[in-house]
Amino acid sequence: MPTVELDAGRIHYREHGDGPPVVLLHGLLMNHTVWDSVIDHLPTGFRYVLPDLPLGAHPEPLRPGTDLSLRGLNQLVADFLTALDLRGVTLVHSDWGGALFLTAYGLDERVGRLIIFPSEAFDNFPPGLPGKTATLASALPGGVTLALRQMRIGWLRRSPLMFGWMAKFPLPDALVHAWTEPGLRDPRIRADLLAYTRSGFDTRELIANTEALQHFPGETLILWSSAGKVMPRSHGPRLAALIPHSHLVEIDDAYVLSMLDQPTAVATAITEFLTTTTADR
Repeated sequence: MPTVELDAGRIHYREHGDGPPVVLLHGLLMNHTVWDSVIDHLPTGFRYVLPDLPLGAHPEPLRPGTDLSLRGLNQLVADFLTALDLRGVTLVHSDWGGALFLTAYGLDERVGRLIIFPSEAFDNFPPGLPGKTATLASALPGGVTLALRQMRIGWLRRSPLMFGWMAKFPLPDALVHAWTEPGLRDPRIRADLLAYTRSGFDTRELIANTEALQHFPGETLILWSSAGKVMPRSHGPRLAALIPHSHLVEIDDAYVLSMLDQPTAVATAITEFLTTTTADR
């Protein structure tokens, strides 16, 4: 697995293909494997790059003292694009909505297009019942370790407090075991996660930073899910109305992780967007 050195530390990533870059992000306590069901069905002629962000399932801890607040993580994403010299990036967001703030922070100069899956937005940080569970686990001594162990138990994982409202269909044990292994193995991975979850979220700032997307000049696909509880269905049309050059497509019979619930429909929508629009930056 290739790596790149940033000021924050070493970031691991997967990539394949050649052409204009498409960078696919992931959510809390997940990694690049969330895209495994979709990636081989996306069109050729693009360079797909899938970093493992320091959100609790990354293989290697970052340097002590790294800023892992929302602003710090946005800087990390921007630094990652710079380190790989990626320009005209199509940036794909899912679940974790923090990188939607690149525009608010003036860090989006390398981003030409957006694809936004159901993600945190506006005041929905942390999102829904799973977000409340993560907040509680972060506040309790040993809470993250306990939560990671509970994620490995199928019937607990299917609870709305965990992944029951994140994925409509049960997640494979092997997938979730891979997501939880780093945090259970290394307390420094858990410390990175806690540095983010304990960094604080100001509602007015969250809304303002989301609304800064009205200044994003590129083409945008809002690829929302029609059966959403964690990420409100209304946020899809709201984002589409906010971002000037945007188009809303809803994926039926799916929750937040529509790339796992409906990989064929997701791949079809992404393919159409990538092959019929351009990234001007």
